[in-house]
Amino acid sequence: MKGVSSIPAAAIIPSPLFLWRVKVILFLLWGLCCCKIGWDSVMRMSVDLRDLFLYEAFLYYNPLLLVALMIWLWGINLWVFAQSSVNYAKVFDLPQTHLSHREIWRCATWLTLIVPTSMTAYLYLYSHGEVSLAASQPVLLYAILLMILLSPFDMFYLSSRFFFLRTMWRIILPLQAITFPDFFMADIFTSMSKVFSDLERSGCRMVHRQVATIAWFEADSICGSHSVAIPLVLVLPYLCRFFQCLRQYKDTKEKTCLLNALKYSTAVPVIFLSALKYHVFPDVWISFYRPLWLISSVVNSLYSFYWDIKRDWDLSILTRIFMFKNPSAWSNLLYGRSWVFYWVLGSNLILRCTWTYKLSAHLRHNYLTVFAITALEMVRRFQWVFFRVENEWNKMTAKQNFEMSSDMLPSEADRLLDSNSHTV
Repeated sequence: MKGVSSIPAAAIIPSPLFLWRVKVILFLLWGLCCCKIGWDSVMRMSVDLRDLFLYEAFLYYNPLLLVALMIWLWGINLWVFAQSSVNYAKVFDLPQTHLSHREIWRCATWLTLIVPTSMTAYLYLYSHGEVSLAASQPVLLYAILLMILLSPFDMFYLSSRFFFLRTMWRIILPLQAITFPDFFMADIFTSMSKVFSDLERSGCRMVHRQVATIAWFEADSICGSHSVAIPLVLVLPYLCRFFQCLRQYKDTKEKTCLLNALKYSTAVPVIFLSALKYHVFPDVWISFYRPLWLISSVVNSLYSFYWDIKRDWDLSILTRIFMFKNPSAWSNLLYGRSWVFYWVLGSNLILRCTWTYKLSAHLRHNYLTVFAITALEMVRRFQWVFFRVENEWNKMTAKQNFEMSSDMLPSEADRLLDSNSHTV
């Protein structure tokens, strides 16, 4: 119509900063609603059953929360790599369609929203007497996540899920030459051994229909705290990494592979000596097995710390990972700072010594403490990723530079022919 001024389309679309603020406000409101509903639901229960019920609910949902934390941290790793000169796609031999840090954070956001929502529904339904509906909440959540992970349809990042599942298969059965993504992901899995153990216990209770019941509280039950499956699942990532090292030695004949295999084997006595507490007399455990458990824990922690510093990292270039292409406040804070060097060494040593706590089955009743230590172990692994990937990238670039310089140098025969062509 004449006389009516047209409004530009750009004026209608809100700015990205405005949308981000709206999302943050909605996220905080959602978090407050979940906390309020969950707290009121817990307060409705009797004091006798409250702690037991929280322990059970925490078992189902804490491994998924820790997985969400690991995905968030991995997204931060990718963001730092994208800002620096480290070509992580080339290091991991990723296709062009690999997920960026934004897509990783999107996955982490959905998981962060879905898991607490399901947990809130579980608490609310159980406290209001809807036990069967409450029991279905974790079962549905696990089933949906498993179907998304294994779905063969071209949705939910099919190529990335296929890469992940294929790498997992190569880790479980190291029948081929070990690549960097294989042992890199296997190393991350060793930090998530407690997560896998809780997932196994949760799946066990779902299969045996013990969700939202107290049948699991019997220690000697099939899914109880004395189950032999607990140490077996805890040790599985270390055994996979151990056999990877043996496979690498078979292919390369390097003795460092055997020393690395020895490092992972030191975790085995920590796990099984702890599990023996439930299968021997208390006096025997205190007088004989507990000292052995303490000694094996110290050996494993110090050996792992030494290997991080001596083999996995290159201390001469420890902070170059934070030299961004476009300088920012983060790069100014982290690049070339001596405190980063001491922080990484100190925190790695402390967390290497505390992580054996989560490997010990006889200490897992302190579930909040174990959760915090497992989360801190993931933070340690998050720090480890920076320097391990950078070290691998530096090795690759050094090898490429050496090959290029070798190609540019004339051969001995060319030099002789060239000297004969000159006249004196």
